[in-house]
Amino acid sequence: MSDRPDLTPPEPDQPTASDVLGAALGGAARKAGLDPSEGKSTGHVVWTAIGGIRGILESVLPGLVFVITWTLTYDAEAGTANLPLSLGLSVGLALVFTAIRLIQRSNASAAIGGLIATGAAAGLSLLTGRGEDNFIPGFITNIAYGSALLISALVGWSLIGLAVGFLMGEGTAWRQDKRKRRVFFWLAIAWAGLFAARLIVQVPLYFAGDVAALGTFKLIMGLPLFAPLVAVTWLVVRALYPGPSK
Repeated sequence: MSDRPDLTPPEPDQPTASDVLGAALGGAARKAGLDPSEGKSTGHVVWTAIGGIRGILESVLPGLVFVITWTLTYDAEAGTANLPLSLGLSVGLALVFTAIRLIQRSNASAAIGGLIATGAAAGLSLLTGRGEDNFIPGFITNIAYGSALLISALVGWSLIGLAVGFLMGEGTAWRQDKRKRRVFFWLAIAWAGLFAARLIVQVPLYFAGDVAALGTFKLIMGLPLFAPLVAVTWLVVRALYPGPSK
């Protein structure tokens, strides 16, 4: 048996599932302009998160055009509207926004994602012939996001905490701090509450077949609720990690 020391370097620690998830969430938050370490103002952060004027138009206009067209073509006696026209204009507008971004070679990932979601919802609605089915993919998204945030909070691995921990370079060390754990728990609950509120209000309208009201409330409970919650989250996280932020 040799007395020579083993000079083989130790195996690097393998990243855990929480590390991978935290890096993914943190990376997405950074791309969206939600990095507390950058010292941006609250207004700048919220404006960046919603994508500025272009982001607002891309998020709101397709749905708004659908609601307006549906309302204008609605036949009270028949109890329906011009579904193909309503969906066609909505998807067409999303397609125009995506094409503009591609032509300008700007970040088109959000626009492409929106186009795919709009197209899938329109396809489902055309397949069933029911205008309200255009909103089913949105329900699924709200259920998925809300459930993930709620479960993460209840098991002590808040998705908000994982994202912030990665952004602030502390990984999952925040879980050893009772104050941070409590704050991240309630932030995750607040976001889960937003998705739950959308479902509570909109699902009954779906079963009632009130397409115009459903589309209207989807718009009202979209950016107008998303932006303030982004601001609250930003301010709370900034208070947890004092720095050069203004």
